[in-house]
Amino acid sequence: MHFVFISVPSTLATNVKAVFTCLLDQVSQYITEGLERARESLNEAAALRERFMLSTIVSRRVAAAAASAAEAAAAAGESSFRSFMVAVQRCASSVAIVQQYFANSISRLLLPVDGAHAASCEEMATAMSSAETAAYKGLKKCIETVMAEVDRLLSAEQKATDYRLPDDGIAPDHRPTTACTRVVAYLSRVLEAAFTALEGLNKQAFLTELLETNCTKGYLIIGRSSLLIRDGGLRLKRDITEYGEFVRSFNAPTVDKKFELLGIMANVFIVAPESLSSLFEGTPSIRKDAQRFIQLRDDYKTAKLASKLSSLWPSS
Repeated sequence: MHFVFISVPSTLATNVKAVFTCLLDQVSQYITEGLERARESLNEAAALRERFMLSTIVSRRVAAAAASAAEAAAAAGESSFRSFMVAVQRCASSVAIVQQYFANSISRLLLPVDGAHAASCEEMATAMSSAETAAYKGLKKCIETVMAEVDRLLSAEQKATDYRLPDDGIAPDHRPTTACTRVVAYLSRVLEAAFTALEGLNKQAFLTELLETNCTKGYLIIGRSSLLIRDGGLRLKRDITEYGEFVRSFNAPTVDKKFELLGIMANVFIVAPESLSSLFEGTPSIRKDAQRFIQLRDDYKTAKLASKLSSLWPSS
């Protein structure tokens, strides 16, 4: 078999463009299918997780078996999360190789034909769009997976006594609660995988959305836990501080600000009644939420806080 070198630049450019288009189609299909397989693993883990969501009225034996199965489902979810991040990392590497190959070897060969270079650039963007869509869907599923596990950990580990002072006179424990410690440990593991796999704006966008969702979860923690608080606001504050310190390591200013506001919100359970009015002078935007949480103080009725706050904040 003999190969004939095509010496006519325009003919060479046309043939190179055709071959490169074929390469783009193959790479796009390979990457997209790989991401979709990895996302399917996340879906399977989610289905497994949902199988073991029980109502509150179950026998102790059934609850214990379900808790064990839920742990296994959680492990499957974390494994799937890591696998998807590996798939994203490989996808990004493949795209970078194609882009570098185009810049170093293909680009100059297309110049003899008007519009060929621009057309190939557009084809490259189009070919990769399906992979980007698959990656986006998978990353959204990753966030759902993480938040489901955070919710499970809080439900399993957060105790009715976590934010109460001991009745036996023992000094209160100002360490983070077990629920907080486990959530932070879990987030540290999964976000390390995300931090390694993602780059640039994709990394920042993913981490910001995930951490902002966790901040929203933080507001729910206050709403759920404060019903249990009896002069135990300092420990709640300690938990929120622990979450905030963890978040700051990811350099996400908007999320840092939200956790700062969350910390201010927790102060409603700590300060004396006469100090509540000045607590939110610099942050009027969260006053509405603050009033809702103030109603959960033990002394809300006895200290007649409703009338006091309505006279201080008449426009709220």
